[in-house]
Amino acid sequence: MILLVGLGNPGPDYAKNRHNIGFMAVETIHRRHGFSPWRAKFSGEVSEGNIGAEKVVALKPMTYMNESGRSVAAAAQFYKIEPADIIVLHDELDLLPGKVKVKFGGGHAGHNGLRSLTAHIGPDFHRVRLGIGHPGAKELVHNWVLGNFAKVDGEWVIPLLEGISAAAPKLVAKDFIGFMNEVAIATRVAPEEKPAPKGAAPAPDKPAGPAPAAKNAMAETLRALLALKKPPGRRPGN
Repeated sequence: MILLVGLGNPGPDYAKNRHNIGFMAVETIHRRHGFSPWRAKFSGEVSEGNIGAEKVVALKPMTYMNESGRSVAAAAQFYKIEPADIIVLHDELDLLPGKVKVKFGGGHAGHNGLRSLTAHIGPDFHRVRLGIGHPGAKELVHNWVLGNFAKVDGEWVIPLLEGISAAAPKLVAKDFIGFMNEVAIATRVAPEEKPAPKGAAPAPDKPAGPAPAAKNAMAETLRALLALKKPPGRRPGN
């Protein structure tokens, strides 16, 4: 059994934040793979389903980011799931927007959600790092992660989330190389893009353009999410 955790902050005030891309990813997997309805439990929202041959428990902690570990520890204890079978999807400042990397163990790099998880279950869990880019200066990080995705970000966020949900069978089977490769293919730059002139400096790495699947119903749901307007409200720590 796999515990699949998306990190974020609860409520409509934060639904469109860069910090909530972990929530978005788990919600997209939940929809695509026909999980049971979300229910309140473990200081979070939990759902169960099957992806391929694997039984999966999906969890969104509703504790605010810096207390995520309480929710994850409670769910892991109830289902008797070891940290090595916990997969956490979270935002990553140190990756370009749209890039995905999977790692096992390690530090928290200042991410309060990972800090809380490490305090409650130790560091030995899998992390799916979802690149949101860095604002360029440390003092800008707080507002960056708690800021909303712009509409134009949908051009890479939608294909990314759809790619993650399509590749979820490889993720829960712990075929992490296969998972990353499949996501990379789903989010690649359109092949019709013209190459740079000979001798020109290489273009900087950039987020992928929209995939054909972005026209389906799931994409419309994601577009609606990204179109939410954020009312003023409490700003939790990142």
